[in-house]
Amino acid sequence: MFKIGDIELKNQVVLAPMAGVCNAAFRLIVKEFGAGLVCAEMVSDKAILFKNEKTMDMLFIDEGEKPLSLQIFGGEKETLVEAAKFVEKNTTADIIDINMGCPVPKIIKSDAGAKWLLDPEKIYEMVAAVVDAVDKPVTVKMRMGWDDNHIYAIENAQAVERAGGQAVSLHGRTRVQMYEGTANWDIIKDVKSVVNIPVIGNGDVKSPEDAKRMLDTTGCDGVMIGRAALGDPWMIYRTVHYLETGELMAPPTPEEKVKVCMLHADRLIKLKGEKVGIMEMRKHAAWYLKGLRGNAKVRTAINECNKRAELESLLQEYVSFLEQRDDEGIRVG
Repeated sequence: MFKIGDIELKNQVVLAPMAGVCNAAFRLIVKEFGAGLVCAEMVSDKAILFKNEKTMDMLFIDEGEKPLSLQIFGGEKETLVEAAKFVEKNTTADIIDINMGCPVPKIIKSDAGAKWLLDPEKIYEMVAAVVDAVDKPVTVKMRMGWDDNHIYAIENAQAVERAGGQAVSLHGRTRVQMYEGTANWDIIKDVKSVVNIPVIGNGDVKSPEDAKRMLDTTGCDGVMIGRAALGDPWMIYRTVHYLETGELMAPPTPEEKVKVCMLHADRLIKLKGEKVGIMEMRKHAAWYLKGLRGNAKVRTAINECNKRAELESLLQEYVSFLEQRDDEGIRVG
């Protein structure tokens, strides 16, 4: 258990803010599976100030998700500060996070995201301005550096702490690496050793054992899980359980996966309507089926479906197919 500012988290497991994924439907499921903190997908400061309709929808928070961290991004101090003030006044987010890690060119071109990693002084100035403007804890999610020649993770984390930031989430990759290669956990350990605020480690946590190893080897306060939770909220539950008891729980059955997949679909439909909800659900359904045998055909069919009933029917047929195969295996044996 640790605290970010005055916000107490019940465990060390944090859902990473993933663009296009971490809306309220997914976050609520992950929270129900035991995450100590869930982070919302990043939102543009300017889009908040322009009251862009899609952006306003992205600010929706279900009370069941809390504590929740809402992430904003931007390249200019004035608009970032105003966006933070809007979030504080108009949402129930517990924590305001600033994105300093997004490697996407469109974000970099607006001097936001990972572009900040090249300038510790800008980090200090921007974070300090936001901290001064709001009462909620302000945190930063960043990468270890821009490229192998510009790794300022220590200086950047110290700048965040000096500016009044309450925690740092550190992804052990550079901007140039994007999501390739291996995450460097040594840099997480180095940052933890020089700051007094909580450090949340991120990168290559693909199993409960990975989470424990990251905590043990780096001394970080929390562990952030991103892509490994896609279609697999059990990864969160199993990690929390493993860290608390040392017991490794079995992965979910196909029936359990399909049941939660449909719960996720229903929440997305409630959030966005059937048409958009099912279209967005296609990628999630593929993630839920990942690792299950013979799933290529059903995944192709799901990519064509537009209705909830269609999705449910395809998933139920697939589970029946798996059960039949298991029965035949028993009879043959």
